[in-house]
Amino acid sequence: MAESTWFDLARFGMFVHWSHCSQLGCDLSWPLVGGPGIPGVSIPVVPATTYHAGADTFCPEPGAARRWMALARQAGMRYAVLTTKHHDGFALWPTEATDWSIARTPYGGDLVAEFADAARAEGLEVGFYFSLPDWHHPDYPALTDADRPYSFGNRRRPTPEAWARFVDVLFAQVRELLTGYGRVAVLWWDLGFERTPAEWRADELEAMCRALQPGILLNDRLVIGHGDFETPEQFVPPLPPGHRWETCMTMNDSWGYVPRDVRYKSTRALVDTLCEVAGRGGNLLLNVSPSPTGALPPEQVERLDAIGAWMDRNGDAIHGTTAGLEPWQWYGPSTRAGDRIFCHLLQRPYDTVTVRGLPVRRVRSVRALGTGVALAHTSRSTLIDLLFNSDPLGELVIEVPSAALDPLATVIEICVDA
Repeated sequence: MAESTWFDLARFGMFVHWSHCSQLGCDLSWPLVGGPGIPGVSIPVVPATTYHAGADTFCPEPGAARRWMALARQAGMRYAVLTTKHHDGFALWPTEATDWSIARTPYGGDLVAEFADAARAEGLEVGFYFSLPDWHHPDYPALTDADRPYSFGNRRRPTPEAWARFVDVLFAQVRELLTGYGRVAVLWWDLGFERTPAEWRADELEAMCRALQPGILLNDRLVIGHGDFETPEQFVPPLPPGHRWETCMTMNDSWGYVPRDVRYKSTRALVDTLCEVAGRGGNLLLNVSPSPTGALPPEQVERLDAIGAWMDRNGDAIHGTTAGLEPWQWYGPSTRAGDRIFCHLLQRPYDTVTVRGLPVRRVRSVRALGTGVALAHTSRSTLIDLLFNSDPLGELVIEVPSAALDPLATVIEICVDA
């Protein structure tokens, strides 16, 4: 596992799903096949020629990435990951390996460079998403309308000669991304299961990445069970995986720009998720989906602004923390940073809350983190511990008046002397 500290302390990042298909108001890539074959998920089918035609007309307004990254920083995010190439094969940089990229559009610029520069200008770590398949490349081979319905692992196979040509393109594009844009902190693979590790030349590919970008973090989707961090999707695992991990999640039900999808999670639900993820020692990679112009939907901007305001009040309980108390000690998420324990209240308390298993004689202070207001509290331990133990463990009962409650999620800070 690659060593890194920034990822383990970040806790919050921005995922950006964007491609020429935003002009159709549809999700990335999956409309080519009518969805990923998941029960209950319905994605409209778009004919391949209609879908790919957008590559010739894509022309966002300049400066979009600067606006995303400013919002990310204000929301308390510490890194950002851009879909440099999704399964549809369209590259957001002017790759020299194929003619299927931003270079063919009226825009003609380099959206990957703009993203990387904007992220660094806001102090964010740079991450690149790169899907291993290419459903447009003839040697993959290209996906056609006749290939529906899609099913995992059931794809037409190219000849050995065609596959060798495709893998050369794959390596060339990854090399471009890792040599042309400065330090890259994360490479976020996807859909590695469509071919075997041997077909991807996975060991060689990983070695090249680490040689070109020492210290880079690779996710687990090149080869299942490998990589530097696990990536549960649209889901917070009930128990931490036991390794470095990150959950990626959309604000509505779509990864790409889909105006008709108005099933947005509330800001409170998103803050709750951030607390739950941090309390399990993971990171939340929250997705945004720019429009064809590069503007974010107003629903997403509204939520990022509100999350940022909450993080201004409570960010110490997220950034730089580790998982906190055991479940029996506190009925909810908790985090820890040095001598500070943060108890996240995702539901309104009645009058008091109880924290168990604390060295009660060493509790220095208790306050509502968002306001800084001290909270009255009492402690109790067994009589034997109080009489014969110089450092007894016990319960802390904390009063939480209505005035101390945060409209999204209240955080109680408990400082304990070493």
